[in-house]
Amino acid sequence: MSQYRPHGQRHGDTSAARKWIHSEMMQPTDSRRPNPPIGYACECTLAPEQQIELVAEFHVHRIRPSRIAYRLGIDIAQVEAWLSGEQDAERFQRLTAAHRRRKYQLQIRRADRLRGQQAYELRLAAQQDLQQENGMERPQAGRRR
Repeated sequence: MSQYRPHGQRHGDTSAARKWIHSEMMQPTDSRRPNPPIGYACECTLAPEQQIELVAEFHVHRIRPSRIAYRLGIDIAQVEAWLSGEQDAERFQRLTAAHRRRKYQLQIRRADRLRGQQAYELRLAAQQDLQQENGMERPQAGRRR
């Protein structure tokens, strides 16, 4: 292997480089661990209004909270607070309802482009999807079968 190195050079001491990298690059400013981990996602540059809007849209499309946090760079605790209704519950419910309606309308428009059995099945699937999501959102107390 020495034939590939320039003449007179050999492996140097890498501990100094490691110490510099550790001191300069690895010093966290916050004692908490970031979620998503450093290097795996970008810093979130969205305004809080845009964040809650996108979290609601991703939630309607059944994307997991950890994936939402990863994709948007939002703290997972914030995403889970919106999803559980601990924070901005009314607004989040309104946004998810609006996104559900829009998703339903897109599915119906897609079905309108088709004919026959395929169009019928797409419409039926869209209606069942909307009913299922509305049923999960508001469980009806006092109803017995």
